[in-house]
Amino acid sequence: MRTPIIAGNWKMNNTIAATKALVTELIPLVKDAKAEVVICTPYTDLATAVELTKGTNIKVGAENVHWAEKGAFTGEISADMLVELGVTYVIIGHSERRQYFGETDQTVNARVKAALAKGLKPIICVGETLEEREGGLVEEVLVRQTTEALKDIAKEELANIVIAYEPVWAIGTGKTATAEVANDTIKIIRDTVAKLYDKATAEALRIQYGGSMNPKNVKELMAMPEIDGGLIGGASLKAPDFSLVVNY
Repeated sequence: MRTPIIAGNWKMNNTIAATKALVTELIPLVKDAKAEVVICTPYTDLATAVELTKGTNIKVGAENVHWAEKGAFTGEISADMLVELGVTYVIIGHSERRQYFGETDQTVNARVKAALAKGLKPIICVGETLEEREGGLVEEVLVRQTTEALKDIAKEELANIVIAYEPVWAIGTGKTATAEVANDTIKIIRDTVAKLYDKATAEALRIQYGGSMNPKNVKELMAMPEIDGGLIGGASLKAPDFSLVVNY
């Protein structure tokens, strides 16, 4: 049985003061969660989030990591820097990084390797645009993104990896794939991993749904056999909403 994992992606939201308020409110609301609980915060909030969640069941993740250990990469953060802060997870390849900041399948792979090398657990995002879905390219896109993201990654490392399927057309739009469509699409990812490695490795891999999962649709989505959790955007910014998702 795969342990469900619900991760909040705060994106570019919350000052340190707001982080203190949100995390303090969240801790008692999710303390009995069956799922693994993760909050991925902006860099400036990480130290505060790590400190506040010590001794709780909430783990902290970053929203990106650079592939180099150090160097002339103005504005970037290395895996060592995140490890020093006490971060556990890191989101890699989010569609907003791909759309706005030039992230490619190759840079995703480089970041994944850098994260794994330092003991961080990547949450690798894959997903198609509306044009790709309507053009019948869903499988082609997901196979390519998954294959490239996992290039030269050893089978043993997949125990430390989570994949988040996020249909780009459903992020922040209020649109959600039906539970059946989400389940079928995530099966494409799992089948791809089975071809790259083997069936047992694919069956053990946790794959989240990341397209506007919220308190209203979480039960239906989490009832699907292929869906192992969610990467939550807007609903993770309010403690009551996020706790309703976590405690589905």
